[in-house]
Amino acid sequence: MFEDLDVFATVVEQSSLNKASKLLNLSQPALSRKIAKLEADLGVSLFNRRGKRLELTPFGQTAYTFALEQRQQQLKFMQVIAKYKGDDQIAVTLGASLTTLQTTLPPLVNAFMEKHPTAELKLITGKTHEIVSAVRDKKVDAGIVASSIEETGLRCIPLFDDHLVLVLPRNHPLTDQPNAGMELMQGLPMIIFSTGTWYRKLTDDLFHRTGIVPDIRMEMDSFEAIVRLLPTCKAAALLPKSYLRSQLLADNDLVSIHIPDLKETRRTTSLIYAVNAGMTVGARLWIEETSLLFRRMSLN
Repeated sequence: MFEDLDVFATVVEQSSLNKASKLLNLSQPALSRKIAKLEADLGVSLFNRRGKRLELTPFGQTAYTFALEQRQQQLKFMQVIAKYKGDDQIAVTLGASLTTLQTTLPPLVNAFMEKHPTAELKLITGKTHEIVSAVRDKKVDAGIVASSIEETGLRCIPLFDDHLVLVLPRNHPLTDQPNAGMELMQGLPMIIFSTGTWYRKLTDDLFHRTGIVPDIRMEMDSFEAIVRLLPTCKAAALLPKSYLRSQLLADNDLVSIHIPDLKETRRTTSLIYAVNAGMTVGARLWIEETSLLFRRMSLN
């Protein structure tokens, strides 16, 4: 029943049997059977079904609260196990693309190391498809990639959505143009990501779809290098919104420009790991704590 409660909580969080089935690597009929079995075991309905929409019943809300408490208890239990064995027993091997390494991974590592200061974290970097292969081949315990992955044997947990934003030096003549559109980038001197990166694919697709031809001055795969070179080169760049914290822009004398069409570059950063892989305590802690951190962030 406790495993089915966790499955039920995932359905609630995804607001869709279809989305939850993909996340859990279950067929939709199999997922429906699990929910029906849980309702039969409890003797109550958890959802009111209105067409394709699922609405929690009053007891369903109580059951969801209990499922979240159960997750917390499982996490605390794993932390007790790790503490009993000694944090020096915690070892996690992570895979990340270079772009997620520069944006998403640092705060996750900091949060994990605050709880487990003597844990050993190893990191393997590569392109998204290389990280997926490393997870599949169990060369890493988990991976963080700037994409949604649908592959048999892998579980993909969406962490957050992101999209590209146009960034310019503060004194650039285009910064004060109201109602900016994609045409702003026609012939615009730009620094873009290197070929083969996920963000380069996003920008190439964007330019091809809109017919925009920028004046590409440099190609590189380092966020920090791009940010530092923009004022010097008097160029623009398309950078992920999640990376552009206000302090970073201020420190480098940059501004971001809102262009509605850039929301079409939306992509999902995800945590992936192999199912039925015989995870270590450390790997399970990393997965559970990372998932919990983003669930809390999404509620705030």
